[in-house]
Order: sequence, then structure tokens, then C-alpha cells
Amino acid sequence: MTAEEQLQLLTRGVANCISEKELLKKLERGEPLRAKLGVDPTSPDLHLGHSVVLEKLRQFQELGHQAVLIIGDFTAQIGDPSGRSKTRPPLSADDILANAETYTDQAFRILDRSKTEVVFNGEWFNKMTFAEVIKLNARVTMQQMLQREDFKNRIANDQEVRLHEIQYPIVQGWDSVEVKADVELGGTDQLFNILVGRDMQKSEDLEPQIVMCLPILEGLDGVQKMSKSLDNYVGISEPSGEMFGKLMSISDELMERYYLLLLGEELDKSLHPMDAKKALGEKIVARYHSEAEAKSARENWEVLFSKKDGEDEADLPEVTVGDRKDVLGVVGEAFAQAYPNEKPSGSQMRQLIQQGSVQLDGEKLTNIKAEPDWESGKVLKLNKKRRVRIS
Repeated sequence: MTAEEQLQLLTRGVANCISEKELLKKLERGEPLRAKLGVDPTSPDLHLGHSVVLEKLRQFQELGHQAVLIIGDFTAQIGDPSGRSKTRPPLSADDILANAETYTDQAFRILDRSKTEVVFNGEWFNKMTFAEVIKLNARVTMQQMLQREDFKNRIANDQEVRLHEIQYPIVQGWDSVEVKADVELGGTDQLFNILVGRDMQKSEDLEPQIVMCLPILEGLDGVQKMSKSLDNYVGISEPSGEMFGKLMSISDELMERYYLLLLGEELDKSLHPMDAKKALGEKIVARYHSEAEAKSARENWEVLFSKKDGEDEADLPEVTVGDRKDVLGVVGEAFAQAYPNEKPSGSQMRQLIQQGSVQLDGEKLTNIKAEPDWESGKVLKLNKKRRVRIS
């Protein structure tokens, strides 16, 4: 690829790039860039939210650049305060090393192991004397550190900010000096830390790294970021069937974002939404398992889904769509015709729709004003217990 073509590919789906002009200049030299990603092994498993930035690092590899994966065995002992409203609990050295092993195993489901330089930042920080730590701190000001949004918010809300937390952006920034990074990748919550890395490199008369921040991926609920603690995640080491089933639960609106951030592809809008979602699930499962497992997971899901809809097919009450063709109107009419004693209030129906409980032949209808094709024979799911057939 030309430098311009590489730039177009590498910046696709990126939330912040500081700056594209600098990145193009580096690419035009025709030399492999050192693209850095630092990860703190604070838990044993990775989910699809973590994969967004790993996929971008993989793109650098595929273009012939050097991927540098920094395992933060030292920084994990401090705890990244990014986006946190309170201090992270400390981890033991044994926990960190155990997590690091599973982190790297799972990361190499995305990255090419043979083309990845893996380093632990304890290699340089554990050798530093206290005098060297003081010298490192002298490179930044307290005013700089307190510009962090999460620090400012905690102070404004009378929540404590521990002094060791202020060290985190400094040590992350020094990682960039040690590995001579040309580019540093991270989520949008890492913008401040990566900018500190640029400043650190400038202070060492190095060419400053490019800042490349990727969006934070929403979880299955489509609202909050993907997180194990929120139980809205898809783990990259989960069984293929479970992974596929979870992905089939996302909304049509979220599907387009998943295509872009997880596959680096544009959603083919000519496809029926259900077909597009199945293709998404199959591609992601193939990414972390195999094409054979992905095909099997899809086939098994389709059998189960068809069976679920056919179990009491003859007993499903039939409803006629009236003058109102919007989702809210049809759902209300369906309850009135089939389950009049169970008809929820208007606000309750809105909630059922917006949370994804209402489905037409398996497709979530989350827009109360939408007017889908109410084709005769389709099954309309009203809630967990009630379904009707369009007549």
C-alpha cells in the first residue's frame, strides 16, 4: 500500500489521531513503525471490548510494521486510574504474572505471535533507584497531572486521589521512551496517558509518538461499555456456541458498530438485518475459534431458534394489524386482542420495546415509532412469556 492508503486504513474507526499529518509523514519514509500497546493484566480474561485495540494493532502488523506489546507487570501494581471514581485495589505479583500468561495467550488469537515484540515494563522500572524515580517525576508538573478529567472530578466530589495514582501516566509515558514507540494505541480513556508519553519522548529528544485512540465498545446492552462486572460482555475464550448466541442478542443499531470495530468492515446494508447479524456472529466466532466451529454454532442456533418458534406453533394466537403500523401501536393491539387481561401500561410497553424484549421473527424492535413489515405468518414476541402470530 502507499502511505496514503495505509493512513486511510489505519485511521478507519479511530476516535482520536494526533496527528494524521505526522503519521503520514512517518509512513512516507517507508520504514516499519513501532506500534506500542500497553496492557495491565488486572484480570485473567479478555473480552471483545479489549479486542478493538488489538485488532488495530494487528492491522499495523499486516502492513509490515512492528507490534510492541507491553505487559504492565509493574504498572498493574499501581493500577490505572483512567475512568475510575476510586482507587483500584492492589494486586499481588503472583496474580499479575498468572493473569499475564492468559492475557498473552488470548491476545495471540488476534496478533501474530511471531511478529510481536513482548516486553514487561518491570524490566526497567524494577531496576530504578529512588533518585531516578524522583528525576522521572521532575519531568512533569502537578498542574499537568491534575488536568486529568477523572482526577478533577474526584477532587471536586471530595473523593481521594492517592499520590501513587498520579505516578501512573508518568510511568506509562516512560514506557514509550524505553521502547522508542512511533505510535501508541489505546482506548479513548487513555488519551491523557498517551499524550504524557509524547511529552516524555520530547524531553529525551525523541520524535514524539502518534496518539491513536480507539472507541470504547458498548456491551450487549448497547448502553454501557463492555464489562464483565456488568455482565454485558462476550469473552474471546468463550465456547463458540455461547459466543454466537450472545452476539445474536445485540440490537440492529449496535450491529453496524460491531462490524466496524470488531471486524474492520462496513455493514452490508443490502442484507436483511437478521442475515447480517448471523454473518457477524459467524465471522467473530471464526476469528477466535475456526470456520468449522463458526458454521456449526450458526447451524445449531438456527435449529434451536426454529424449534423454539415451532414448539407451540399451532397454539399461537393470531392477531390482525390495524390502522396503526408503528411498533408501539401493534404491540398494544396484540395485547388487546390476545392477552387483554395482561396488557401493560403505555410506559411499560415502551420499556419492553426499548430494552429489546419485543421481537419480530427474532429481530429486536427497539424503536417504538418504527413500522416494520408486518407480513402475515411472522411471529411477534411481546415479552418473555407471550408471543402471537401476525394474521
